[in-house]
Amino acid sequence: MTWNVWWQFGERWRERQIGIAATLAAHRPDIVGLQESWAGRESSQAEVLAAPLGLYSVFGGPSLPDPVEEPGHDGVDLGLAILSRWPIRHAWTHRMPSSRATAPVALVAAVEHPGGVLHVVCVCAEHHAHLAADHLAQTRELARLLDDLGGLGAALPVLLLGDLNAGPDTPELAALTGHDGIVDAWTQSGADGDGVTLSAALPIAPLGATKQLNRRIDYVLLRPSAGGPPPEVRHAAVVGEAVEGLHPSDHFAVVADLEL
Repeated sequence: MTWNVWWQFGERWRERQIGIAATLAAHRPDIVGLQESWAGRESSQAEVLAAPLGLYSVFGGPSLPDPVEEPGHDGVDLGLAILSRWPIRHAWTHRMPSSRATAPVALVAAVEHPGGVLHVVCVCAEHHAHLAADHLAQTRELARLLDDLGGLGAALPVLLLGDLNAGPDTPELAALTGHDGIVDAWTQSGADGDGVTLSAALPIAPLGATKQLNRRIDYVLLRPSAGGPPPEVRHAAVVGEAVEGLHPSDHFAVVADLEL
């Protein structure tokens, strides 16, 4: 699963977290990548969500967008999280190309999957139209990162879980899906429909994000291991139904069932 969970934005973020936890409990994903995740002085969203499900977790940052300075948010970081059914051997951050004063990162985890080391990358790409050059540079850098991780001799593919802030037909996505070997789980699954993950129909939709709105901008991408076949994608779906009348995030999640 990949899901942009909208940090602590909005007055009802605590209620939204209940919905995020309920969605995870309903789907029981083995691997989760969270964008716009939070971490405070005492705990992180990753830890809070992982513990009841018996998952391992790691948090890293900084990431996008810049958090809003609001009362009660002092000392709360905005970043990325990876949750895993299996132990996380180690994790690190990979600096992304950016002209921002503080460059965002991708979070990388080496997961101890029963079939071997499973590298998972979680990222949130640039979203501002005036930083389009950064956006394209970042997806190109992600393709290079997946190549590097795929060449480490692991038997399993590399997973990229991310809010890439770009539709499937954009140059930013082509830098990844047009790269040798990298596949889009949604397309590979033969899923019906456009798989929109940022919908104007939601009451909390970011209506100013005209470049991304009503498009699929959240992805599960896979890069096969060196010399290995592409993994089978059995099913892919968009999830994120309202929980007790409240949508857990302004994004829908993407879930893909993979045969590794």
